[in-house]
Amino acid sequence: MKLTLRKEGHEVFIPDAALLPGAIERTTHLGVAAHPDDLEIMAYHGILKCFGSQTDWFFGIVATDGAGSPRDGFYKRYSNEEMKSVRKKEQKKAAMVGEYGGVAFLNYTSAEVKDPNNLNPKEDIGSLLSLARPSIVYTHNPADKHDTHVAVGLRTIAAIRELPAELRPEKLYGCEVWRDLDWLVDEDKVGLDVSEHQNLATSLVSVFDSQVSGGKGYDMATIGRRRAHATYHATHAVDVATSMIFALDLTPLITDPRLDVKEFIRGHIQRFAADVSKRIEKLL
Repeated sequence: MKLTLRKEGHEVFIPDAALLPGAIERTTHLGVAAHPDDLEIMAYHGILKCFGSQTDWFFGIVATDGAGSPRDGFYKRYSNEEMKSVRKKEQKKAAMVGEYGGVAFLNYTSAEVKDPNNLNPKEDIGSLLSLARPSIVYTHNPADKHDTHVAVGLRTIAAIRELPAELRPEKLYGCEVWRDLDWLVDEDKVGLDVSEHQNLATSLVSVFDSQVSGGKGYDMATIGRRRAHATYHATHAVDVATSMIFALDLTPLITDPRLDVKEFIRGHIQRFAADVSKRIEKLL
């Protein structure tokens, strides 16, 4: 199958120099992210599952060019074009460190991804998914507070829905970046154990020096959040993990394409509100 990507300047990076399309076809776990470094924050569960494996491969999709990130310190005077270059370079370093099967840089602007009338990002994601045929996909959850993240999550859902049923992943997880998912009721919360290889977890986020030393402490914040999740996940049980990522199981949205995404998320919010109200009423 021939891969078609639509935006000028796109790139597919294969760390071990395996040939296309086989380098993508070996994928078992796939992440669809908005920006360079989002994969390492939200989809580390898939990266970890594939690290050092002879049979499982992680492939990442980065939808935007990363031009609009905040910057300070060494990177304070970097132009948007310079930031695009350095962030792509950092993402490639992370792919090398994490032994990814590959990364596709779609090279869209945030505005292009957020535009519901621009079908190209969705089509690109669909083309890569058709070729990769992963078992598990990680993307941004629709309750994230970053518009570009939500847009990428929605484009991913739409792309999967258009695939034949036999090409759809077994699981689609909506992960956390710009809003924790600890507010979900326990029955709706997927706890992904990422306790192993903490050196790798820290290294992958720290590779993005333009973000960490450029004004955002993503390295310590990401590791700290995962450790806090592991401890605070259960109120009446000992810790079963030392590091955990919370996810929302979005699989029903791709199993039944008739489901409304907004109503699906609203249902989770309503269950949270009911849980809080019930607890207060019980104790008054």
